[in-house]
Amino acid sequence: MTRRSAVPLRPGCRSGGHCFTTAVLNYLGYSWIDRGENLDQGLKMIEKAVELRPEDGYIVDSLGWAHYRMGDYAGAVEQLEKAIELVPQDPTINDHLGDAYWQSGRMTEARYQWRRALQFGPQENEIKPIEEKLESGLKPPQPSSPRGG
Repeated sequence: MTRRSAVPLRPGCRSGGHCFTTAVLNYLGYSWIDRGENLDQGLKMIEKAVELRPEDGYIVDSLGWAHYRMGDYAGAVEQLEKAIELVPQDPTINDHLGDAYWQSGRMTEARYQWRRALQFGPQENEIKPIEEKLESGLKPPQPSSPRGG
């Protein structure tokens, strides 16, 4: 049984089959996209999680980050700005929005978001990469390519 057939997308089902909570949809979809695997299905899973919990800033962040990883920077900015409205003091969401702004050519706004990310207490291992972005910006990324997706 392949991973694709083992994980059908049927959230909210009440009888039989595989049912997923929004947390599982978000986690699995985000994990796949972050690794460059099953991109289309991962995006659908995160979109479904957002549909089920549109006021959850962390899930909206996942959708924005999915767009970013897939090279859709305008879509990333749109979703990450929504996520910031929902969870304004999260360092990771501010960092993600900074990255999306940078790739959209909005360098001043990117640096502002990265400074905010540092103010809100990121994990110890996230501080140096954010400081490096503040100093040097980002290189143009290679969008994720579908592998098994």
